[in-house]
Amino acid sequence: MHRAHPSRGRRTLPGAGLLLLVPLLVPLAAPVTAQEGARPRARDIGLAPGVFAPGRWNAITDVEGVRVGHATVIEGDRVRTGVTAILPHGDNAYLSRVPAAIHVGNGFGKLLGVTQVRELGEMETPILLTCTLCVWRAADALVEWMLAREGMEQVRSLNALVGETNDGGLNDIRSRPVTPEHVRRALESAGGGEVAEGSVGAGTGTRAFGWKGGIGTSSRVLPEALGGWTVGVLVQSNFGGILTMGGAPVGRELGRYSFQEVVEGRPGGDDDDRGGGSIMMVVATDAPLGPRNLERLAARAIMGLARTGSFAGNGSGDYVIAFSTSLDVRRDPREQEPRAVREVPNDGMNGLFEAAVEATEEAIYNSLLKATSVTALGRTADALPIAETLEVLRRYNVVGPPR
Repeated sequence: MHRAHPSRGRRTLPGAGLLLLVPLLVPLAAPVTAQEGARPRARDIGLAPGVFAPGRWNAITDVEGVRVGHATVIEGDRVRTGVTAILPHGDNAYLSRVPAAIHVGNGFGKLLGVTQVRELGEMETPILLTCTLCVWRAADALVEWMLAREGMEQVRSLNALVGETNDGGLNDIRSRPVTPEHVRRALESAGGGEVAEGSVGAGTGTRAFGWKGGIGTSSRVLPEALGGWTVGVLVQSNFGGILTMGGAPVGRELGRYSFQEVVEGRPGGDDDDRGGGSIMMVVATDAPLGPRNLERLAARAIMGLARTGSFAGNGSGDYVIAFSTSLDVRRDPREQEPRAVREVPNDGMNGLFEAAVEATEEAIYNSLLKATSVTALGRTADALPIAETLEVLRRYNVVGPPR
């Protein structure tokens, strides 16, 4: 198994919220992706799910204070992985805790920290996404980074929140290549505004619906009559199913979908053909919600996932982490006295539910559309073909004819 020597230098390349870490011995011109030039997001091709408008960036960072950072790790022809960090705000996440909840659509995964979030209803670290066998190394690095923050000198318990999907088809996952440096880079590069999507960070080596998957994000802003709240979603897509976009059977029409070999009477197929893989979904909102309604909001992300053609296969870990950044519900562990909390009532949740469904659906589309083809371990995960996909969407009247 290949693992870069700890003393080997790495180059850091510029990018919006993205740090690409490449060993010096690998030429920067080495073929990593097959596509060149910008690939579109869903709205660039006229695919705009739902009825609510997105925020300025159409990203989870439209929720004020939320920041995202990536560390993309590419080593030789065997390692394609990384880390994606989601920070709920710019303060110390332990000393200024956000209410949080977790919904499990299918539990075949390694989501670290889930029981304490469910018990206390709050997060006390940023969220990290990475590869399956890198979870514990990422968590250890996150703990080290957090304990070094100002005000943490007396902390003796910390609940690191780390999710994953299995990128072993394109990544030498047994080498567990994620290092503390990668985790620090993802955390410390995190920023607001535009979020890098596709084959970056924790999405570098992932696949979805038989195509190259990756990181995707989207947001919705509710009308003032519904509260004016913002809901943002970020996904790490790495799962199977029958790709559906805006109701159009894209996977079937393009001839790549789960159970294809059975339906067509052909032998063979791998786990991807039977719906294996996973997805992590992170839902952020500025609406003042407690853990109970955050769990209800998280459950709606599964509906957005279903719209894209997933059936949550046996080997798929389908997790949603939801949190609220509102100062009305923020928690300080040093406070001992009761305090008044202002929350959205149950009857005010419907708009937020719809926003979560729409943003999750679009985030998954963005993860596929922005992803470039990636080759490693003698395999290539093909990027979703844009022209062919557009032809299907036009044929099913999902998008209009070319202008």
